[in-house]
Amino acid sequence: MALPPKLTPEARSAALAKAKASRQRRSIVKEQVKSGQLSIAQVLELAKSDEHVAKMRILELVESKSGVGKIRGAALLERLNISSTRRLQGLGRLQIEELLKEFPSRSSIRRGSLVVLSGPGGVGKSTVAKELRRSSPFVVSVSATTRSPRFNEVDGVDYIFLSQEDFDKAIKENEFLEWAEFAGNRYGTPMAPVVRALEEGHSVLLEIEISGAKQVKKRMPEAILVFLEPPTWEELVARLEGRVPIALREERLVWRLRRKRWQQPVLR
Repeated sequence: MALPPKLTPEARSAALAKAKASRQRRSIVKEQVKSGQLSIAQVLELAKSDEHVAKMRILELVESKSGVGKIRGAALLERLNISSTRRLQGLGRLQIEELLKEFPSRSSIRRGSLVVLSGPGGVGKSTVAKELRRSSPFVVSVSATTRSPRFNEVDGVDYIFLSQEDFDKAIKENEFLEWAEFAGNRYGTPMAPVVRALEEGHSVLLEIEISGAKQVKKRMPEAILVFLEPPTWEELVARLEGRVPIALREERLVWRLRRKRWQQPVLR
């Protein structure tokens, strides 16, 4: 048996760099499929001219689709009689047709707009969001949180209330468009319903904290960001003290020290 060719250090380094670039390219494509920026049909078309994408395994592509995942993806490919190890460049015409039947293109539907409403806690994001829900065609995304519901809040309507364990699982499975911790609790935006609504042509409103808005802008650059300012720092502190007086007593000094240095953040 012939021995494998020996590579020079330069050739080995070039091969490793090419493999790394290929992995990075496929990772970006999968993220864009996950966020809804690319459809299955668009990736298949891209594979015709991009060798990195062409070498992606079909299971990698299918499981990246929001709401599918590895188990459902494998079951789907088995039903379509497509090997999970097959690469995009090896798909036949009939296999592509069957795959596109499962993931039809929404190119004929104008994609909705994503509007992100953010600002400091207690500024009135919930009030504005409820008014928009009542008087406009916006789909208002329901956030998940680990905090306990308030007396007037309904699970699945105001928030999706999760345990710490369930929230950890959602992070691990990349189910959030963004998530952040605020005042000892965690908040996250489930990705699947947002992507689905946008693909169906609906405009979506997210009501989230500033750090979450930055995450959304990074993953979906087309998002429109709206920042709410408090009327005064005194009014904001009063609102927060009325909501959680014990916790805010410890933070009140911090709020007042920040007051004079407050500037509206630039979210890029």
